[in-house]
Amino acid sequence: MRRTLPLLAMLVGTLIATHSMTASAAEYPLPPDNSRLIGENTTYTVPNDGLPLEAVAAKYQIGLIGMLEANPGTDPYLPKPGTVLTIPSQMLLPDTKREGIVVNLAELRLYYYPKGENKVIVLPIGIGQLGRNTPEMVTSVSQKIPNPTWTPTANIRKAYLKDGITLPGMVPAGPQNPMGLFTMRLSAGTGQYLIHGTNANFGIGMRVSSGCIRLRPDDIEALFNMVPKGTRVQIVNQPIKFDVEPDGKRYIEVHQPLSHTEKDDPQTKPIPLTVAAKKFVKNNETDDDVVKQAIERRSGMPVVVSKGVEAKSATAASQTAVTTIQKTYETADNQ
Repeated sequence: MRRTLPLLAMLVGTLIATHSMTASAAEYPLPPDNSRLIGENTTYTVPNDGLPLEAVAAKYQIGLIGMLEANPGTDPYLPKPGTVLTIPSQMLLPDTKREGIVVNLAELRLYYYPKGENKVIVLPIGIGQLGRNTPEMVTSVSQKIPNPTWTPTANIRKAYLKDGITLPGMVPAGPQNPMGLFTMRLSAGTGQYLIHGTNANFGIGMRVSSGCIRLRPDDIEALFNMVPKGTRVQIVNQPIKFDVEPDGKRYIEVHQPLSHTEKDDPQTKPIPLTVAAKKFVKNNETDDDVVKQAIERRSGMPVVVSKGVEAKSATAASQTAVTTIQKTYETADNQ
């Protein structure tokens, strides 16, 4: 379903503009090589005058779907005043090389490992919508473009025309450009995949783009200024992350898998286990019942699954399904 929420998106954008909140840097100390657990979860109480969920998500550098995974049943637009929201700021690093930019599509997050620095920067992203998927790949930043123009492809113009919207052949640089003010081109393919900003206040942490990777304006500006040309970029799809920490605790973190068809429900869609994940689950030190609960719940937060240790996050949380609004809100970028 395409662009079925434009009025709601405009409403949320207006509400966010009138409820300004300053975002803090999503920077974490890099753990040792034998550890992948970073951050701590926290809570936020919605004020009496209300606050859009997107504004809360932006303040804490979380994506919208990430907030909904952690807080099932929450109104995706205006949470009830007094609601205590879980801020999912604890996570396991993806099982990848700690170099350059790493994007995990399933969790809708971008990780940046600055060269020579003992830290990792984590930012929420928007990725390709159903049918215009962002591909898994290893590539690099080939070009950095400040103040980009946007040239809609024939396919995008055709799609908009079906909705009665005629797009210009080229949108000039500026605050109204859907590409935002900063763009980094990837070397893969013909250079059609970009990491860029947006002119909207809604959609980060969702499947909203035409294949590119989209960030909030402040985030893309910060990333643009940090990332040198030639930086390695690895894009993976890891809905299930797991690790054994140095203290012996065993963790699993489960996100909703990416939909492949309109009929897929990310909350119930089966998630195939990799060979390594199966080995982790079958280990005598792993409580497979808690693992099953975590996979069913899909909270997007690390859960302790060690035998004899009380599980965190998964067992105490509601089983209410997350509202899958990523299926119903789509906007276009460069494809």
